[in-house]
Amino acid sequence: MDQQANLIVSGKYLMPTWRQADCIKHGAAAVHGDTIVAVGDRIELRERFPDAEELHEPAGLVMPGLINTHTHAPMSYLRGIADDLPLMTWLQEHIFPVEKKLDPDMVYHSTRLSIAEMIKSGTTSFCDMYLFADQVARAAARAGMRAWLGEVLYDFDSPSYGPLKNGYDCVNDLFAAYCQHPLITVTVDAHSVYTCAPSLLKTCGSLSEKHGSLFVVHLSETDSEVETCRDRYGATPVEHLDNLGLLNERVLAAHCVKLTQKDIETLAERSVKVSHCVESNMKLASGAAPVPELLKRKVTVSIGTDGPASNNDVDMFSEMSSVAKVHKVVNMDPTVMDAETTLYCATMGGAEALGAGASIGSLEPGKKADLIVLDLDQPHLTPLYNIPSHLVYAARGADVVHSVINGTMVMRNRELLTLDEAEVIDAMNRLRSKVLKIRDQAAG
Repeated sequence: MDQQANLIVSGKYLMPTWRQADCIKHGAAAVHGDTIVAVGDRIELRERFPDAEELHEPAGLVMPGLINTHTHAPMSYLRGIADDLPLMTWLQEHIFPVEKKLDPDMVYHSTRLSIAEMIKSGTTSFCDMYLFADQVARAAARAGMRAWLGEVLYDFDSPSYGPLKNGYDCVNDLFAAYCQHPLITVTVDAHSVYTCAPSLLKTCGSLSEKHGSLFVVHLSETDSEVETCRDRYGATPVEHLDNLGLLNERVLAAHCVKLTQKDIETLAERSVKVSHCVESNMKLASGAAPVPELLKRKVTVSIGTDGPASNNDVDMFSEMSSVAKVHKVVNMDPTVMDAETTLYCATMGGAEALGAGASIGSLEPGKKADLIVLDLDQPHLTPLYNIPSHLVYAARGADVVHSVINGTMVMRNRELLTLDEAEVIDAMNRLRSKVLKIRDQAAG
């Protein structure tokens, strides 16, 4: 039986990977159901699949959707509520007190807001750790967004599940509910080495092994975290997890700002994946992760925005630009984090970090149809010589005009098709009054 396609997405250019050399002028991707079945010349694919609907953007660039490997999507309800503070002050005096009054509706509506922002700025997959993760999953599934997510665990009581023993039940319930879902993948999430006892970290490792899932953790984000870990355990955070036997290819470590050379070698040897959140690290003055050195050691580095309360957005185009520039000035070397390397980290690197390199991250036959289209007919994108350069240094999230996730069109001509944008914004504006009341009560 001849191969079929129900959708062709085409433009002036098609970038199936992160490499300029792979660019196809007047290219297209043919999709059947949730899967890419062919990539190539637009005219040839139209002749091959004459009955397929075509989404054509004359000045468009078709490319893989961006992959945000670390965020806290529901934290959009805290965007701008406490800024210009050190991490621990920000967390302990402003974020944790409000989170104590968090409820499922707040998480659901806030997640929808972040998903709307992510879709409109080119992200097609995200990895989330937060409270009431069932509501994050509910929001992502209804919006048709691909997500890796888990309920964050720590030693103290959670506003979501209460005592820690209930947290394990919550994690197992998530696995049971979404084990066959086409878009939702459940992860095991330990908040950090400074909020999780060794017994909790070991239990998370066992759960990750049992389910074959990612083990997501904040790791070596600040000097104070490293000092606390050395005081408690006589080791850096990386050494501490390694001493517990927890570092392996399933670990996705967020931040990794404060690393020794030994830490870097250990992460490489254990095949740990890293999510680099440069804008959050800059805003909180945590420092700059040694990403060029990690890449030299063949560590899989991906890009995350962190939460919209510490960034304060979830725009991966903005994040790519910052990633490329920060490391040039930190290393005083304009050749590090070149455009293709940075674009790789935001696409294929993200897929590899999530254990999904065989299904997303590039546009290839057999992979899931997660792709976006940018309108290149813009003053800031003219003239065009090198596409990766434009995507990293000049493009903006607002340049994305169409988005397809798992073969379903979720945005067309900047209009969200799986979310009512006006209703989402209205719900969040109503939530603002509730959050302010909670904040004022917490402040006494």
